[in-house]
Amino acid sequence: MNDARMEHSVQAVALADILDRVLDKGVVIAGDVMVSLVGVELLNIRLRLLIASVDKAVELGINWWEHDPYLAPPSRSAGDDNGALQERISRLEALIEQSAEPDRAR
Repeated sequence: MNDARMEHSVQAVALADILDRVLDKGVVIAGDVMVSLVGVELLNIRLRLLIASVDKAVELGINWWEHDPYLAPPSRSAGDDNGALQERISRLEALIEQSAEPDRAR
């Protein structure tokens, strides 16, 4: 029974070492799939996959997540723009109410 535990422990350590090395160095997987019928290309899929740590990706110049609006925190300017838009909406609503008041008097 101890042999089974030892083997499992060694496998876990080996897997952790491999994962650490892959994240540290990075791995690129690339492939193309093309489907043609009678010489007419119907489908072309290009696959490029990079597996690496965030630090390694930044070192390679890959930092798209920093500018993705769904992943990056909102910038201060977006908050400023939101406040300005809210103020503008309030002024427009006030103008609409003022222009509607003469109609109510009739």
